[in-house]
Amino acid sequence: MQNVVKVLFPGTKIFAYFDSNECDLKVNDLVVVETDFGEDFAIIKKANYLEKEDNLPDDLKKVKRKVSSSDQKKIDDNAKKAEEALEIAKKYSKELELDMNFVDCHYTFDKNQLIFSFVSSNRVDFRELAKKLAQKYKTRIELRQIGVRDKAKKIGGLGPCGLFLCCHTFLTDFNSVSINMAKNQFLALNPSKINGICGRLLCCLGYENDLYTEMKKGYPKVGTVYETENGTGKVTSIDVFKGVFRVDLKENGYVDIRKEEYHESSK
Repeated sequence: MQNVVKVLFPGTKIFAYFDSNECDLKVNDLVVVETDFGEDFAIIKKANYLEKEDNLPDDLKKVKRKVSSSDQKKIDDNAKKAEEALEIAKKYSKELELDMNFVDCHYTFDKNQLIFSFVSSNRVDFRELAKKLAQKYKTRIELRQIGVRDKAKKIGGLGPCGLFLCCHTFLTDFNSVSINMAKNQFLALNPSKINGICGRLLCCLGYENDLYTEMKKGYPKVGTVYETENGTGKVTSIDVFKGVFRVDLKENGYVDIRKEEYHESSK
């Protein structure tokens, strides 16, 4: 076990561990940390606690210091310059006729790196753009092509539920979501209903999928031929909340069968 702090890098959902370096730190404190790309700043999300060494990187770095008033001024100045750099990058990419939709720009604390994020439907050869930006800003330039889900995660917004996007508020990773999850939950396969504002399947389709899978146990499959007191029909739908499944009897209409009756008839 080792005494560490857990931090979040602003503008991202990237968490990292650092040696507290015996600093008196509290949750939401801003700190200057050493990264592989130089100094940057981060927000304390969990302060001074014991973590298993198996969960920590081999080259665990230390917190350098809490952000001072002069550091904060530098952070604000970097943010302002990053906004200006973003507009310049948009101008250059337009001149070079590159298919790039820029999302944001970030200066590391020590200004050793200038990072641009962009979305594009195609693979982009941005070498000439990187060269022009490096010549202008005299620092290391990184151009990151991200997906539409990453864009939504960065800029945020409201989901169809009316709440702020999960990916922007608490999700740190994108788990796999499939159309089979929508089918498993008896949802209409209408893109406007099952897609998020990013145009991809809603992340929340995965939240209750395992529960639906468990609740559907003990029911006949949709499409199964089933014999009732009123005749033979086909199972067309299941309502796990009411505990019934519907059998279409064609000319004789339909009948709802309780799950318990299905169990009894199957014995």
